[in-house]
Amino acid sequence: MSDLLQESYEECKRLNALHGKTYYLATLLLPSAKRPPVHALYGFARYADEIVDDLASTLSPHEKAQVLRTWGDSVLSDLRTGESSDLIGRALVDTVKKYKIPLEYFDAFMVSMEMDLTVTRYKTFEDLMTYVYGSAVVIGLEMLPILGYSDPRAIEAASALGAAFQLANFIRDIDEDIERGRIYMPLDDLARFGVSEEMLLQRKLTPEIVEALKYQIARVRELQATAETGIQFLDPISRPCIRAASELYCGIVDEIEANGYDVFTTRATTSQWRRFRVAGVAFLQTLFLRMR
Repeated sequence: MSDLLQESYEECKRLNALHGKTYYLATLLLPSAKRPPVHALYGFARYADEIVDDLASTLSPHEKAQVLRTWGDSVLSDLRTGESSDLIGRALVDTVKKYKIPLEYFDAFMVSMEMDLTVTRYKTFEDLMTYVYGSAVVIGLEMLPILGYSDPRAIEAASALGAAFQLANFIRDIDEDIERGRIYMPLDDLARFGVSEEMLLQRKLTPEIVEALKYQIARVRELQATAETGIQFLDPISRPCIRAASELYCGIVDEIEANGYDVFTTRATTSQWRRFRVAGVAFLQTLFLRMR
């Protein structure tokens, strides 16, 4: 591996460790050879997300869209030519070539990132899932060739788990997203429980909002259950990592319940004890598999 390529993978790893602590913890359970490509996928997704929410925070939505589109078009072009001079792009191109990851997944991801700059409301769950496919589901699909799988049913599991992760994040980040001018809760779902957009924007927990949250949490758990049945089709050495990620990410909704569904004044986080417990069990499982 060249020095420049090594530098790119190290930068992706740094972004993962800095911004995705739970995700990074899960990747440590993978064999060392599988970690760099996973970091590369995370680095690409995180950098695009920073353009949308952080790096260009002083720019107008139109200016942000230009920055995102310029960077995204450059990386997508690099993926097609198989070469990149971008710090993040080098590792991504190397990973995509090595594992033959379909390029349409990255196209879909960039479409969803651009949606974040123009779409602030979703009327139906189906509308929201258009965004979720590109922002989260494709990431699970991109990881499949790296994790290794033996049956096409693993594809459904990866899709379901990616969606579950994203929906759990939406529930946890309701207050933060409102601050950014976005509502990811489908408006039709809110209306089903008597919650109007105006009620949600007041950021006061009401019995109606609690019922709407319970409905969304049930969706997360249903998707997680679907994913669990497909994890068995992954390469055995990858299963402890994904099961740990599933419990830790989807476990966010357990913490929301423990907080009395208060998503406006308390940001749900996975406790250190739960992280260590889940990681410890997964580590022992991984160790046993490696010994075998």
